[in-house]
Amino acid sequence: MKLRVWRNLVIDLLLTGAALVLFALFHHVLPRQQESIGIVIPNPNASVVEETVTGRVENMELLAAGPTSGIVSDTGISLLAKGGSRNSTRQNKSGSGSSSKGGSALTEETEETSETETESTVSMAEKFQEMYTDGIEQNDQSYKSPNVSVTVTEHTTDDGSVTYYVADIYLKDITSFQTAMANNTYGSGYRDEISDMARIGNALVAVNGDYYGNTSEGVVIRNGVIYRANPTNCDVCVLYYDGTMKVMPGSSFTVEDAISDGAWQAWTFGPALLDGNGEAIEQFSSTSRIISANPRTAIGYYEPGHYCMVVVDGRGASDGMTLPELSQLFEDMGCKAAYNLDGGNSSIMVWKDEVVNDPSGGGRASSDAVLICEVN
Repeated sequence: MKLRVWRNLVIDLLLTGAALVLFALFHHVLPRQQESIGIVIPNPNASVVEETVTGRVENMELLAAGPTSGIVSDTGISLLAKGGSRNSTRQNKSGSGSSSKGGSALTEETEETSETETESTVSMAEKFQEMYTDGIEQNDQSYKSPNVSVTVTEHTTDDGSVTYYVADIYLKDITSFQTAMANNTYGSGYRDEISDMARIGNALVAVNGDYYGNTSEGVVIRNGVIYRANPTNCDVCVLYYDGTMKVMPGSSFTVEDAISDGAWQAWTFGPALLDGNGEAIEQFSSTSRIISANPRTAIGYYEPGHYCMVVVDGRGASDGMTLPELSQLFEDMGCKAAYNLDGGNSSIMVWKDEVVNDPSGGGRASSDAVLICEVN
């Protein structure tokens, strides 16, 4: 009798385990397309807008649209110059909450990290003319053209414990700030190497994105298309057609605002790395594992037309950075807003077809990437 009970129990456990494995494979491993909202956000700078914003929100039309690719001249840049940096001070402060991702670092008093009301009315195309050139000029660490300026540098903290890479970016047109999806498909289980997505997208520089395909939560806007807008407790970062960038709690995001304000890209991971005054954040509502020193990928915003990408090596010769350290780095760099993307083994920077950092564990494929491209 006891033997039969134990046998039935073992069988039940095996069947349950098999069911869980199949569930995990279907939802997280096996590639499958996901249903998309599919709303194309009109570019307010375009000469013709056929539909009103109100009509788009009310009808929630499912429009056929996919990620776009830029066009870049076929030139080669590969090497980096080493730069100076700051002191590295370890901190590991956490708030009361937690999240499987970055949680939210914003308070009710500073719900957004942007300064659009005080920004200059000078357009992106006019503001940084001195950063561009009539033709293409390049060297080991920079690329300049009539539309794009990118400089990539390698840095080491003063104590030598951390290595990180900074791409300083100026753009005349925000459509040069692109994103790519693995297999050019919106869904879960699709993964490509960042270097492959960079090459297919003709990217000058590329980093990993928020690994949107690993969850069904949050906001996914890619190249002006709203694919997903599910509730999330994580901070959301939105880049708009006018070049401004906002970081807000997930509860503050609405599809209506995204359309009316002209959202171009949006990511869900986080947390925000600067408060509404562009100052470092010390308390993060995340788990200690997330807050502790890790490889990192993040994007920063100075003003419309001026951005940066940062990748931090970790879990090897370089120690990685805690979230407070990464936050302090972006304050020291003078950014007004900064946002943490997927990290760990995902943290990869590609500069003209070469991986320039030392990814943890050799790196891993991802569902999406952030690209800087030349576009027509």
